[in-house]
Amino acid sequence: MEENETYTHSQKLMERIRSAPVDAGCYLYKNQSGKIIYIGKAKNLRNRVRSYFVGDKSGDPKTQKLVSKIRDVEFIATHSEVDALILENTLIKKHKPKYNIILRDDKTFPYVRITNEPFPRVFLTRKVISDRSQYFGPFTDVRAVRDTVQVIKNLFSIRTCQHRLDDKTVQSRKIKLCLDYHIKKCDGPCQGLITFAEYEKMIDKVKAFLQGRTRELLAYFQEKMDSASSELRFEDAAIFRDHLETLRQYSNRQAVELNDFEDRDLVYVAIEEDDGCAVVFRVREGKLLAKDSLLLQGVAVHELPEVIRNFIRQYYSEARPVPPEINVNAYPADQEILQEWLSKLRGTKVSITRPSRRDKIRLLKMAEKNARLQLQEFLFKKNQKVEYTPKSLVSLQTDLGIWQLPRRIEAFDISNIRGKAAVASMVSFLNAKADKKEYRKFRIKTVSGIDDFAMMQEVVKRRYTRLIKEEKPLPDVILIDGGKGQLHVAKKVLDSLSLEQIPVIGLAKRLEEIFRPDSAEPITLPRNSISLQLLQKIRDESHRFAITYHRKLRHKGEIESELDLIPRLGNAKKQLMWKRFKTISKMKSASVEEIQELDGIGPKLAESIWNHLHKA
Repeated sequence: MEENETYTHSQKLMERIRSAPVDAGCYLYKNQSGKIIYIGKAKNLRNRVRSYFVGDKSGDPKTQKLVSKIRDVEFIATHSEVDALILENTLIKKHKPKYNIILRDDKTFPYVRITNEPFPRVFLTRKVISDRSQYFGPFTDVRAVRDTVQVIKNLFSIRTCQHRLDDKTVQSRKIKLCLDYHIKKCDGPCQGLITFAEYEKMIDKVKAFLQGRTRELLAYFQEKMDSASSELRFEDAAIFRDHLETLRQYSNRQAVELNDFEDRDLVYVAIEEDDGCAVVFRVREGKLLAKDSLLLQGVAVHELPEVIRNFIRQYYSEARPVPPEINVNAYPADQEILQEWLSKLRGTKVSITRPSRRDKIRLLKMAEKNARLQLQEFLFKKNQKVEYTPKSLVSLQTDLGIWQLPRRIEAFDISNIRGKAAVASMVSFLNAKADKKEYRKFRIKTVSGIDDFAMMQEVVKRRYTRLIKEEKPLPDVILIDGGKGQLHVAKKVLDSLSLEQIPVIGLAKRLEEIFRPDSAEPITLPRNSISLQLLQKIRDESHRFAITYHRKLRHKGEIESELDLIPRLGNAKKQLMWKRFKTISKMKSASVEEIQELDGIGPKLAESIWNHLHKA
């Protein structure tokens, strides 16, 4: 009975396919329960759908898996294949079929919104509202887009208030000027102090900034500065000069990768089993403006060209600007149809190509590295049997050139006041996260006076002598807060303990350079490097832990200070001094009368304290 039902069902499906339209359009495959499991588009619906069920599919297990689930099909005809492409994207977003490629978590990414109102506002949002506002994004790098919005606020006097500003409101002048106006963060549109035309011109420059047209903006602010200077408005000229410097610094952070100053996107898609990751480098005027990383699901039944086609279709259907050239690691399926659709979105011709120039290939390889790192991190999280590896550790391993993944990193810092009350801290990070149960603090025992090198030598020796004695696990990397001197003494201790196999590095605060014992030249990483950011985070935590310990001892009265040298000033009164004034500097700024206000301190003792703190 079951075989007959299946046979009858298959006959009905084949009848629907034979009567399918020969027009362009979309087809929706459904399973036995009527749920849509796959949506596709075709130039000729009948021929495309029929191809799934005729011929030998034994060599194509991906298609075979999909076909085995199909029990029904629905058709939607369109005027052209480009219309079918647009409809396909809309239907996939709505139904999210199991066997279609879907971008993960794209709704959580922020946009930059320019509101549709007189005197528009500019801000970050995660919601797209159909009110004719203009949206840029979505952006996958949240920190980078927040920095971008902050630069916009520094460069342009965009209002932040939520008042409704129309002709009637402005003419009535009922809205008072706020603080932003007085600190030159707003030009006062609520009081009619800037015309709509002038404000709209500023908004056009914001759009140019978001599109990466930095040369246009540099010329704009240069003209404004020259004009203000020639009119003897030197204060305004200085503001525009500062804007120029801010814009140049922002532009210099974007490394120049290509020398033709053209706009293009470089897209690399990496696939592993049912998951994929796409990385897009957005290059504007030859500079790397931004990077987007998006995870893909449902790629198992698709070949790479089909995955790239689906990604490009979904990626550019959002509010992202379309460049004239898109470089890919493999040509997408339906390349001509995609180019036609993208050209309509942009308004001018768009080409999809594989890079041949050396500089483009180098940049695409960088995109490949990022895509594979991102995909590897996601798969580690997905499969709990495999130990999770943050991509910052993989990057740090590469940047330091070490053989072992630095899962556990221990860092040391010294804290003292002019050589007195010296203490040290040791913090431990496991898988790029603080492992606070392994934190340790030290009172310096063998060193007197100002000698940070000897102090570092003492605490490193104490720490690893104890670990060896107790047969506990050793770290994968040791981080020393300081330059070559501190690093040298730490390395000397490790060698004496036969621990020369543990990599030890120093991080100098001034230029954030990374020193290694076996190299005369430091490693200098970009400010946005995830490796450097991890090391800075660990270094800053070790510094915080050392300072906290130092203050704790000081407030307990357990460390020597200038107060200890004052006759007749006991611990209780010293504690009152610390509680009231916090620092020696504030104590010195206090008058005799203010010191005398503390309980138990009379006029003679107050004068004695004041004289001691101010003696030559």
